[in-house]
Amino acid sequence: MSTILVLSGSPSATSKTAALAGHLAGRLRADGHTVEEVRVRELPPAELLAADTSDPRIAEVIAALADADGVVVASPVYKAAYSGLLKALLDLLPQFALAGKVVLPVLTGGTPAHVLALDYALRPVLSSLGADHVVPGWFVLDKHIALGPEVTVEEASATQLHQVTDVFSSAVTARLSLVAT
Repeated sequence: MSTILVLSGSPSATSKTAALAGHLAGRLRADGHTVEEVRVRELPPAELLAADTSDPRIAEVIAALADADGVVVASPVYKAAYSGLLKALLDLLPQFALAGKVVLPVLTGGTPAHVLALDYALRPVLSSLGADHVVPGWFVLDKHIALGPEVTVEEASATQLHQVTDVFSSAVTARLSLVAT
């Protein structure tokens, strides 16, 4: 059984990014993965900004990351990059924290002009953390995500988002099979 950690780097309490991350977590659970979700905004802020890895909650996230076979990293786009909140978490991780992991980057934003943040901001930092396989990620326009009792993603975005999520799911399963042999 594979384990996937879903990180949501949105600082907003009512976040479309966090809702989308939860939506993807549900899809991955339906594929048979064990999924843990972390909203970075719920970590203790002073300890996060001080990179206090001895804090129990931060240590718990680092341990969950170490145990995960795959990681979904979701963030809204701010200033043509991922959120500062997500950066604070990524900055305190060990140099090769993503070694041996399959990673799916997902960004949300208000305009298609931000799509390049996937390849020019988020992907390089994930690679520098040693990710073995960063699958093609996906950018979703905010207006394509509807909050409610259930999160819905407009079909134009949902089809491709679900395809990249399924590729990620398959890559995690394949990597786990490879490691087991």
